[in-house]
Amino acid sequence: MSMSEFQIWLDTYYKARGWKELNPFIRIGFLAEETGEVARAVRALEIGRDRSDEITKSVECLKEELKEELGDVLGNILILASNYDISLEELLIAHQKKLENRYPDELV
Repeated sequence: MSMSEFQIWLDTYYKARGWKELNPFIRIGFLAEETGEVARAVRALEIGRDRSDEITKSVECLKEELKEELGDVLGNILILASNYDISLEELLIAHQKKLENRYPDELV
């Protein structure tokens, strides 16, 4: 599945669940929450957990959790972009141009 196909699928899925109609500020709150979960997953992979009530998990399991959380972040970003009729391709091109303009001497 291409990224544009995924963005269309995600938009349709969120509409069917009634999630697409949420206010963008609510969506930003979800994005912040999911970003925190990414941070927690990275911490577990990099330095482990230090709470005695948590089960030790394998690296493979921790990576799966990180993939899920990164997917949640990406989903929220794509839905926000869709709300403003911005395709993922447009988003990526704009970001690339910004970086190339900001750091022109550091191109590879």
